Amino acid sequence: MAHTLPGLLVVFEGIDGAGKSTQIRRLSLLCAALGLECVSSREPTYGQYGKQLRDSAAHGRLSRAEEHRLLLLDRREHIETLIRPALSRAAVVLLDRYYYSSIAYQAGPGLSAEQIRADNEAFALPPDLLLILDLPVDTGLARIGARGDQPNAFEARATLQHCREVYRSFATLPQARLIDATADLDQVTAQATAALVRALLARRLLEVDAST
Repeated sequence: MAHTLPGLLVVFEGIDGAGKSTQIRRLSLLCAALGLECVSSREPTYGQYGKQLRDSAAHGRLSRAEEHRLLLLDRREHIETLIRPALSRAAVVLLDRYYYSSIAYQAGPGLSAEQIRADNEAFALPPDLLLILDLPVDTGLARIGARGDQPNAFEARATLQHCREVYRSFATLPQARLIDATADLDQVTAQATAALVRALLARRLLEVDAST
């Protein structure tokens, strides 16, 4: 079900190195050029619960159940303090990761993908547009290394491969668009922009000038 707020919620998903942050910066500039308020954020957040999850990436992963608990708390806080107010102002919210990442990273023995999805969809606002940046794992790891970072606890090869497959499975959702993130940076931006413009038009946040 779609949310009823006047703004537009756009979620970017994909493994690390896929270019989510870069595309969010570019689309944020586009929104500004169109005269639209744009709010960019990410999950986990840097709040009290998100910080515990980020710290665990460097010091060793928590249990699936604990990660799930913290993610739910972090997401509830994020929605109520930032996402919902921005959408209520008719802003465009560009979000780096959402509960699709929770399904990709936390599902496993003792915690099913179905349970994670149900727990999140009980309160989480559905996105208007889900942009999945698809990238082979080896390419993602190479990009992580090229920027001088060392893979963390969430970036093991087997984990990333599993997550890529989960992300690709979401491509069948009506609000989803699968984008080849191995393409030239400008080509990726062009595809993301086209999808965003269509969503803005559907939400009536952007009007077509019939005189042109």
